[in-house]
Amino acid sequence: MKYTLGIDFGGGASKATLLAQDGHIAATHTVEYPTAYPAPGYAEQNPMDWYNATRENIAATLEKSGVSPADIAAVALDAATHTAVLCDADFNILRPSIYWTDSRSTEEVAELKRNWGDFIYERVLHKPDTIWTLPQLMWVKKHEPEIWSKVEKIMFAKDFVRHMLTGDYVTDYIEAEGSMMFDYTTLSWSGELCGLLDFPTDKLPQVVKPSDFVGAITPAAARETGLLAGTPVLCGTTDTVMEVFAAGAVSKGQMTLKLATAGRICVITDKSYPDRNLINYSHIADGLWYPGTATKACASSLRWYRDTFGGSYKEIDSAASEIPVGSEGLVFHPYINGELTPYADPKLCGSFIGVRANHTKAHFNRAVLEGVAMSMLDCKKALDAIGIEYGDTATIIGGGASSTLWRRIVSDALGIRLVRRENSDSSFGTAMLAGTAAGLFTDLEQALQMCSRVQGIDEPNPARREAYDRLYARYKAVHDALAPIYSDSSLTV
Repeated sequence: MKYTLGIDFGGGASKATLLAQDGHIAATHTVEYPTAYPAPGYAEQNPMDWYNATRENIAATLEKSGVSPADIAAVALDAATHTAVLCDADFNILRPSIYWTDSRSTEEVAELKRNWGDFIYERVLHKPDTIWTLPQLMWVKKHEPEIWSKVEKIMFAKDFVRHMLTGDYVTDYIEAEGSMMFDYTTLSWSGELCGLLDFPTDKLPQVVKPSDFVGAITPAAARETGLLAGTPVLCGTTDTVMEVFAAGAVSKGQMTLKLATAGRICVITDKSYPDRNLINYSHIADGLWYPGTATKACASSLRWYRDTFGGSYKEIDSAASEIPVGSEGLVFHPYINGELTPYADPKLCGSFIGVRANHTKAHFNRAVLEGVAMSMLDCKKALDAIGIEYGDTATIIGGGASSTLWRRIVSDALGIRLVRRENSDSSFGTAMLAGTAAGLFTDLEQALQMCSRVQGIDEPNPARREAYDRLYARYKAVHDALAPIYSDSSLTV
């Protein structure tokens, strides 16, 4: 029996999935790591935390499964995009990586919009925002010139970890699309955009397909991980497209709804949909795209709430389930890192509004879940306004999908059927991609047929949908009232 290993790097943890060629999962393991918030609006991670998590994940999956390293046919990685690792000529890390939720680069974004907005949009299909790599690097160049002067290599999260395993220096075209330095019309690094940093394109990594083999486990990495030296390693790609694939979305019109660090709704299309409210990325399936909308702090809002106010996810869920729809007037806005769709406003802040003496912690619990659902409804309405066609069903993915209550809230609020699969996380998708590249599966469709199974379906409740429509009206009115206050610098505390 042969196996593949898929390893994901999410907002707060890395997960590894060891997948057998008969479609069963031999073992999984997850390792958490921290995000640092050194100043308001900042979010950083230490790249070595990712690699140390990789070492632990690999060792644990091998031990749990009893699989021989000699039977692993291929390894592949995925990670959240936009997260650059800045290195010197010898690949030494120069500073912590600015995570994509970081919003420090607002001035750089304003400069790009003012001077290069149309040019950027035409080349990368996205408008400047703090989530993209280009303005983040502009911030480093301006505020940390002593560090920027030493930068010779720019990698992305999964590419850094893979470099530690193989020594390669490449990335994939989907990852590159998230940098705001890659021209999708030519499928190459843009000299004009990289010129804004005075960074030569020939210093950037070679761009390949996600399924391309780019190296093999080195003897040093073999000693540190327990893998066999020479084990083939794919390039891999971004976490969202791997989740989309794991969810079975490989045909036009299929839709996924993601409750993870960020929340996203993506629809599979046969073309890009240039729109300033959409995020456009290529699919791993040839000729397809998965344009989508996004809320910036989805499960990360719940994690922040848990870490700040205490309780386990199970306890939060259980208490929230006893509170009626609408949390008796308590409204939460999940803008703890600003917001993407439909506002693209990094200055928005999170809030609890409508607090009354009768509200308990359980009300706050439910308000967080419902507030994120309202933001996801914003995302769905943005898709509707553009006219992208989809059905009445979405496959739900991400860690938040494990909550029965949260699934029900989202299904009711959006009025769509939610299908959940036994496995739909990105490490599972990446393991299937590795199996396809290694020849264990003939193509992406066969990989899904062999490995992916439906677990259950949540149907929307029309009565609760009406209640959530009323909540949404209140949610929007509060946003409209508070947004000018957040944008007024004279009122900044």
